[in-house]
Amino acid sequence: MTQKYEYKFVRLGEGMTGVKKSGRDGYQEAIQKYAGKGWRLVQVFAPGIGTYGTAKYYELILERPLS
Repeated sequence: MTQKYEYKFVRLGEGMTGVKKSGRDGYQEAIQKYAGKGWRLVQVFAPGIGTYGTAKYYELILERPLS
């Protein structure tokens, strides 16, 4: 039987010109928090859409098996 997964997308530190300090400093804590709830980090997505092509936010992509 093939394992199925559910996904969660968590946006952190969204700012007008770039990622806010709270996002830069808090992403590890957020990953630990979700890991404690059974989520596994798949990827950190940081699109370059802020000032000078910097990331405007971080998006954590998490997964966990469906029961």
